[in-house]
Amino acid sequence: MTEKPNEPPAGAPGSAQPRSGGAPVRSPFDSPTEQFAAPAGAKTEKLTKDLPRTDEDLGLEPDVPLYSELKNSIPGASSPADTAPTYGFASIPPAPAPPGETSTRPFRRDDRRGTLDLGLLLLRLVIGGTFIYHGLQKLTGWFHGPGLEGTKNMMENGGWDQPSVAASLLIVGELGGGILVVLGLATPLAAGALLAVILDAWMWKQGMVPGFQYNAATETGVEIDSILVGITAALILTGPGRLSFDRNRGWAARPFIGSCAAMVAAIAAAVATYVVLHGGNPLVGIGPF
Repeated sequence: MTEKPNEPPAGAPGSAQPRSGGAPVRSPFDSPTEQFAAPAGAKTEKLTKDLPRTDEDLGLEPDVPLYSELKNSIPGASSPADTAPTYGFASIPPAPAPPGETSTRPFRRDDRRGTLDLGLLLLRLVIGGTFIYHGLQKLTGWFHGPGLEGTKNMMENGGWDQPSVAASLLIVGELGGGILVVLGLATPLAAGALLAVILDAWMWKQGMVPGFQYNAATETGVEIDSILVGITAALILTGPGRLSFDRNRGWAARPFIGSCAAMVAAIAAAVATYVVLHGGNPLVGIGPF
């Protein structure tokens, strides 16, 4: 009654004998690779077998050719349809971005822009070339211009307090900004410098005579200056396009906050320069002013 019904009696075949020294009874599953002694009276057999090491042990015939080798050895047996197409690494198209996520691919050409970049290049050439032309007139006297001394005298006679400073700012803005705009380099800053220059010219002419001077036929007419203000501001807001040195910049094709800030800064600089170096209200006689 004291023996457990599930335990085999001691000395029964297949039961592990307790080890000396009070070691617990072990199962063959504790160490599958360990060799256990065979029970008393049982036939001793070799419990291990050599693993197959050659094709002959596995029952294979190594001299039998593969199907692909046999097929390739027969002329005309293979067809282009049976050959799997291979792709170069660069020819594999990139996987599309998951829905709701923006693609992180590098900046590349987008054919859907059509002639937009070409039109922006033409706009830059017209704007930059015009300012370069007037800058060279004021600096070197080319193209029947006044030259540096003539520009200083013109600024002094026009009511500018410091004609040398005003002439220097005017020439640097026209030449430097015009060259950078043609190249499409640092376009928001370059076009902002041109916008500040032409705004000062607009206010200078407009303030000479009361009333709105939108007439190109008169000396104080601001018609051409107004057009230059508009297209220069438009260039800041549209960007130089991808046919420019700024093609890898965000403002080249998708201008936003930075370009708006550049235009606001250009307007503020023009107003501050006019107030400090010239003074007066250029809007006298225009509407409520």
